Amino acid sequence: MKRIGLLSDTHGFLDPRFFRLFDEVDEIWHAGDIGSETLLCDLESFKTCRAVYGNIDDWKIRAQAPQHQRFECEGVKVWMTHIGGYPGRYSPLVRSQLIQDPPDLFISGHSHILKVMNDKKLGLLHMNPGAAGKIGIHRIRTAIRFSIDQGKVKELEVIELGDR
Repeated sequence: MKRIGLLSDTHGFLDPRFFRLFDEVDEIWHAGDIGSETLLCDLESFKTCRAVYGNIDDWKIRAQAPQHQRFECEGVKVWMTHIGGYPGRYSPLVRSQLIQDPPDLFISGHSHILKVMNDKKLGLLHMNPGAAGKIGIHRIRTAIRFSIDQGKVKELEVIELGDR
């Protein structure tokens, strides 16, 4: 079993409470718009970190984090990217690949809107952790904690960090 801390759209601001909130996770996943090379280094120094770059990230972050990460975790095929859309409204950048080779868990950021929903047509779970930073259209800063165990996503928790 692995415990995961998932965040996105920090835009250079890392709430110090994450070091307590993610203390018991095994890995931190960042779904893009990191905003600061220092922020990424802080996460990587704290826990094993998987990250993708977002549309606001500069070349320094893009050199450290790919646009897409496809990997397996505890029997779950995962695809994480920043601009992915939602079930029924996937981005043209990912739509054809999602249809041809759907993961079990598809993670994206970008919208600043927290959503967790099943895509029954493609047989996958979609997660967007919302935005953990202070810049954007969101009102409440959010993130997600969950576990992956024997091919199943379990124990999903929404974290609300307060007003942006």
